Amino acid sequence: MRDGVPAISAAGLPAPERWIGRGENARWRVIARTAFPFLVLAAIWEIVARLEVFPRRLFPTLEEVASAFVRLTLSGILPHHAFDTLVRLTAGFAIAAIAGVIIGILMGRFRRAEDIFLPLVSIAAPIPGLAYAPLFLLWFGLGNFPAILLVAFVSAFPVIFNTWTGVKAVKEIWVRSAQAMGADNPKLFRHVILPGALPYILTGLRLGLAQAWRVLVGVEMLAAVPWGLGWMIFGAREFLNTDVMLSGIVVIAMIGLALEKLVFEKLENYTVVRWGMMS
Repeated sequence: MRDGVPAISAAGLPAPERWIGRGENARWRVIARTAFPFLVLAAIWEIVARLEVFPRRLFPTLEEVASAFVRLTLSGILPHHAFDTLVRLTAGFAIAAIAGVIIGILMGRFRRAEDIFLPLVSIAAPIPGLAYAPLFLLWFGLGNFPAILLVAFVSAFPVIFNTWTGVKAVKEIWVRSAQAMGADNPKLFRHVILPGALPYILTGLRLGLAQAWRVLVGVEMLAAVPWGLGWMIFGAREFLNTDVMLSGIVVIAMIGLALEKLVFEKLENYTVVRWGMMS
């Protein structure tokens, strides 16, 4: 091969261009594979709406839902509802994440803490979150405070259970090896216990966030809050504004997807994936 002449593949393309083309094709295949089930669901929805299997007011077309979404967004109503819900979710889930991880680690590392907390958590966790709502409203009144506390209380259970399981799953040989090499308790926790339990902790945080969403949307319907997606959906139901209800549901899905991609996936890639614990 002469100097300065790029390598030509059998297809007549320089090798780097061929690799770029393959990468673009693979990326488009991933996008198409991800979008396919949503497109199928949208097509089925549109067919059912056009055939008027249900009354149009109760089962609007995608065009009507999109129109309501744009109208509410441009008027500022939907962003206001979404912002208030997101503030409540962030505050409640932050409390649940911090408390749940601490309690789960204590349960996993200390037998006495496990004996104290495990029976309480095992009894309280299976109870539906909304079953606690009337009690929290009676104890703490109406408004944001009981909603945030209820979100924190209910969403802490998956975090506690998964953190406890993760700490218990750390192999004893890792702990003994670190101790044999002179690791004290802080180093043992930082370099062995926490990395080993982190995949379980991240799973618990994901489950806790899903739990937080469910109870928050429900309690916003009950707690007489002035704004919020749950309040908006409940109010739209009273007037059979199904397109408004679906717009709120779309925003919830969008926020959930954004949190997964921008928070959990980034954290996972920065920790357990980089450490080779997950592929």
